[in-house]
Amino acid sequence: MMSHLHHGASESFWVSSALILASLVYLRGWLRLRRHEHDKVESWQAGSFALGLVFIWIATASPLAELDHEVLTAHMIQHLFLMTLAPPLILLGMPRKLLLRVLLHPALCWFAAAGALVVWHIPSVFTLGLRSQTWHGIEQASFLATGLLFWWPVVQPLPNNLKWPEPSILLYLFLATLPCDILSGFLVFCDRAVYPVFLSSHRSFGLSPLEDQQCAGALMWTCVTVVYLIAGSVFTARLLSPHRPEEVAIPQFDSRRITARHSNPHRAEAV
Repeated sequence: MMSHLHHGASESFWVSSALILASLVYLRGWLRLRRHEHDKVESWQAGSFALGLVFIWIATASPLAELDHEVLTAHMIQHLFLMTLAPPLILLGMPRKLLLRVLLHPALCWFAAAGALVVWHIPSVFTLGLRSQTWHGIEQASFLATGLLFWWPVVQPLPNNLKWPEPSILLYLFLATLPCDILSGFLVFCDRAVYPVFLSSHRSFGLSPLEDQQCAGALMWTCVTVVYLIAGSVFTARLLSPHRPEEVAIPQFDSRRITARHSNPHRAEAV
């Protein structure tokens, strides 16, 4: 127990240091971009990025991180912070020119997030993540990475040539709720504790291991549904809006007509 606490304190120090460094690098870039009118990053974007880092710190380096070995609900809160809350806030706050310009297929993003969710909740893999500090770090990193992948097609922080119809994003979000619903429903309605590692832990917050499991499943079920519902509502409002962005776009000039006018002034009227 003392070894775990010591290792946890050391891990919290390094995670906190990395997040502070990331925030300083972001602040330096934000101040530099604010000097250029065309590359200006709004203040709300900086706040969004900072809040995303705070959620990562809460999940990995705060006192909450010390409870994930004892309370399944605390463990589930970690996953929600790393996969559902922090990624969209970070992507919304990232300056466009500081991101790598890559094209990510939504199917890959969906399967990566769903795969990480399912695999890490297999009881044997789940136990491995709790008993090994190395695998626990890999687990948390995979949740954050796949969370960023999942939210990329939704937030779309970079313009790219691969445009996905907005109705397909609604289907993307709806299908994403299915693995969470199945897993959380199983945890809520199961009549036994699925993860034996919590059976030997002390009764925390007055919850038995089974009640803790049911609380964790209900928390994931509710939080994921609400967040995805908000994102889907935003896309639905954009679809139903009478002033769509493409309808108010600046018309493009016909370059052939302009070239013809300059090359042959006498044909300007004919053109």
